[in-house]
Amino acid sequence: MQKFLFLMLLFGGMSCGDANAQSGVIQPDAFEKMLQTDKTAQLVDVRTAAEFASGHIENAVNYDIYEADFERNLAKLDKSRTVMVYCAAGGRSATAAGQLKKLGFSKVYDLAGGMGAWKKAGKKTVK
Repeated sequence: MQKFLFLMLLFGGMSCGDANAQSGVIQPDAFEKMLQTDKTAQLVDVRTAAEFASGHIENAVNYDIYEADFERNLAKLDKSRTVMVYCAAGGRSATAAGQLKKLGFSKVYDLAGGMGAWKKAGKKTVK
């Protein structure tokens, strides 16, 4: 009986971990790999328009977190698809990820270190 309870707790804990794996902060290599493998992912750059124009990740949309229509823009995204967010260093995108979760998005990924980490890792940007 004790073995059975132990196994139930073990497998129950594993399934909880899988649910939490649907979102989080991920490093540039994992972020890039996810962009390459999940062709339906929605990529959102939450920096200002000027920052976005200076270089961004290919296929990103720019929803400036400081704009009044920011939350309304987030609500336009498809809740059934993955959302990947980034900013310059990670602070604004962490806030945006929290807002997305409050809006009911379950698959939200934030680029650890933002564009600074992306560029430092030698990843490609476009203008």
